[in-house]
Amino acid sequence: MNLTEWIISVMEQLGYWGIALLMFLDNVFPPIPSEIIMPSAGYSASQGELLLVGVIISGCIGSLLAAAVLYWIGYKFSHEAIFRFVDRYGKFLFIKSEDVKKSLAWFEQYGHRIVFAGRMVPAVRSLISIPAGMSHMPFWKFMFYSSLGTIIWTTFLACVGFYFGENQELMQQIFSKVSHVIVAIVMIFIAWVLYRRQQRKKRPS
Repeated sequence: MNLTEWIISVMEQLGYWGIALLMFLDNVFPPIPSEIIMPSAGYSASQGELLLVGVIISGCIGSLLAAAVLYWIGYKFSHEAIFRFVDRYGKFLFIKSEDVKKSLAWFEQYGHRIVFAGRMVPAVRSLISIPAGMSHMPFWKFMFYSSLGTIIWTTFLACVGFYFGENQELMQQIFSKVSHVIVAIVMIFIAWVLYRRQQRKKRPS
């Protein structure tokens, strides 16, 4: 049984709970991708097995619960303890301490709004919550930005599966183009932040 078959099997057995569980795992275990989970769930909804709105809500709940847990870990434990843990056990989660350090640097450089964009970028989605907690970002603000990004991304994936699930080739083309668009949006956002900061420095005090 390959990964896709296993994901479908979990959803068939657990329904909405299975979708929430899988999206929770997607955020803490990157090799389980939302790009398979949500389109598969959306396709099941198109066949009348589930409701599309229920699929979206379940996916969002699982994703945001995982984000909250990872935020709490980053908030609760010292930087040194987190880096030691990742150095020791990160290989099982396919992450390295260097990845966490890079995410923390991005977070501190580009501000809280990077959480919104990060929730729609593969791999970054799993890492951005820990640096947010490490930086003691207000929890309500973290969940606000996380919710916005998660709702957009989860809804998009579910709808792709709902409307195009029978055409796998077209789905792959959509994902490929959208990934490029998301990267472009993130780069534009970063450029805008840097520009704003540069403008503030030029203003007379």
